[in-house]
This record gives sequence, C-alpha cells and structure tokens, in this order.
Amino acid sequence: MAKNFDQAYKLEICKRVVENRESVTAVAREVGIYENTVYGWVARYRQNSSKPFVGSGHVKAEDEELKRLAKENKELREEIEILKKAAAYFAKNQK
Repeated sequence: MAKNFDQAYKLEICKRVVENRESVTAVAREVGIYENTVYGWVARYRQNSSKPFVGSGHVKAEDEELKRLAKENKELREEIEILKKAAAYFAKNQK
C-alpha cells in the first residue's frame, strides 16, 4: 500500500536535495523512501517552488462525496434486503 506524506514533509525533503545539495540517494535511504519518489517530488518542487504540492495531504471534495455515496448505497442495499425478507415472511404467513 502506498504511503501518504503531507506537504510539509515533502517540502522538507525537497529543500534538503535542492537547497542543501544533498544527494537524492542519501536522503531517500535515510528516510526510507524510494529514490524515484524523491525525484518526483524534487521535479514538482523545481517546477513551482512556491506551491509544489497543491492539494497534497487533503481529501478532495469529490473523493469525500464518493465515500459518502458509497456508504449511503451500502445502507440502502441493506435496507432493501431487510424489506425483502420481511415481505417474504409476511407473504408466507398469509397463506
């Protein structure tokens, strides 16, 4: 499973590589992250150093809505199953 790192942590790693001129390999090994991950962060940092990780560390509104709808869907399916069982029970008892 992929790890999620917050904006501040990514920024700290990028500054070590770009401003302090530490090698990506050394920093990646020290913090236990794949080198390619650090290279990606540094590339984003170099493209826009003022806001390189916009949106990182926050759940998007669409994702939040999707999660809410999935939960609602599950609850409604459970209600339907209960109602089906109740309808079958009452239909059986009317005969």
